[in-house]
Amino acid sequence: MATPTIEEYLETIYNMEQESPPAISARVAEAMGVSRPTITDTLRRMAQQGYVTVGEEKQIRLTDRGREVAEALVRRHRLWERWLVDVLGMDWAKVHEEACRLEHALSPEVEERLANHLNRPATCPHGNPIPGMMQPPQADTVPMNRVAPGDKGTVARVSQSSERDPRLLDYLRERGVVPGARFAVTEVAPWAGVITLSVDGATVILGAEAASHVRVSVDQRTGSA
Repeated sequence: MATPTIEEYLETIYNMEQESPPAISARVAEAMGVSRPTITDTLRRMAQQGYVTVGEEKQIRLTDRGREVAEALVRRHRLWERWLVDVLGMDWAKVHEEACRLEHALSPEVEERLANHLNRPATCPHGNPIPGMMQPPQADTVPMNRVAPGDKGTVARVSQSSERDPRLLDYLRERGVVPGARFAVTEVAPWAGVITLSVDGATVILGAEAASHVRVSVDQRTGSA
């Protein structure tokens, strides 16, 4: 059985694979806040235990066994986030750390009851899919920092990595940049590193770095050559 520490590594690698592959040892070390020698030793043990493979260029891939453990942990984490927001009414900027503490203690029986109590939600409050839950058809998405002036669309989700930054989540929520919100791009200023949007009639300015953490589906453009 994987230890809580190994589970955290597997969860981190899984999220990297989903958001911005490939997962490499240096990125995992940075995300976990550990040194290069520590990540090297940990990955060696994880490979020996059959959870990952590590390529010559330090690219990390989950094995079937590792993916199974990672998906189970991600599912519990996102179910807890859903419960904390929907049932307890917590701010979506504060639930990540709470879910991290709770996810390791959830038994399969309680997990199933929790999922049923929440009506088996497809996503966490930040819009990220919950593994093992029925998913509706997904539109193609792009990071918001790749939109063009005149684009219109819908906010799909906020990246898992951004959940570690409550200030960013607060900023997005206060301005209505949340899953399901409609937006229109009014200006893209790469020299200034900002994107100007209209969200529910209000003007929102996002820095390019912040925008890179927001995935959006863009309406099909018309009138193009």
